[in-house]
Amino acid sequence: CKHTGLRPFACASCDKSFCTRYQLTRHHLTHSGEKPYRCSVEGCPQTFASNGNMKNHVARVHMQKENQYVCEIDGCGKEFRKRNHLKTHTCEHTNILTFECNFQGCKKKFTGIKPLQKHGKVHDGYPCAESGCSFKGNTWSEYQKHRKQQHRPVLHCDSCKKVYRETWFLEMHQHRVHLGERRVFSCTKQGCQKSYTTEFSLKSHVLSIHEG
Repeated sequence: CKHTGLRPFACASCDKSFCTRYQLTRHHLTHSGEKPYRCSVEGCPQTFASNGNMKNHVARVHMQKENQYVCEIDGCGKEFRKRNHLKTHTCEHTNILTFECNFQGCKKKFTGIKPLQKHGKVHDGYPCAESGCSFKGNTWSEYQKHRKQQHRPVLHCDSCKKVYRETWFLEMHQHRVHLGERRVFSCTKQGCQKSYTTEFSLKSHVLSIHEG
């Protein structure tokens, strides 16, 4: 599935499809509402659609957290697993900008680590991850545009070596050209000898030439 892009296991209740039968079976639970995985902690009635969701619940709700950082402002009492998270939360009470950009010449400050990291891209940019490419985008959109234009994967047809950029076009090519003789849709209008490889193309021809 990862290499071919094909998803042979289709859901009968919606238009989604999946690579494996296991993924399809898990997806069916979203339609049935069934939650077969019960919390493993004694006394907890919570149930979940997947084992992974159940484990996340146990870790988040029941497991004893170590090194907790507690907000002591005005009896708040909120707990955090990391000091930076507590520091960010504290700014909600004090409205003090405690996270300062350490880039030379920049003195901007922010209320949390995430806004600071986002701001840091102004200085760092978005360097292309492709080996040998020196491009650096000033914005995420600029970086994505570069990736799409310069580094899109090239897909080769194994039978005739034609090249495509999209899996869908490659599959259509292989189906039409290499899976037996192509079906031909011929125009039935008197005196017209046009023919097409798809019914849609034939209908478009009839509407535009003969009935337009």
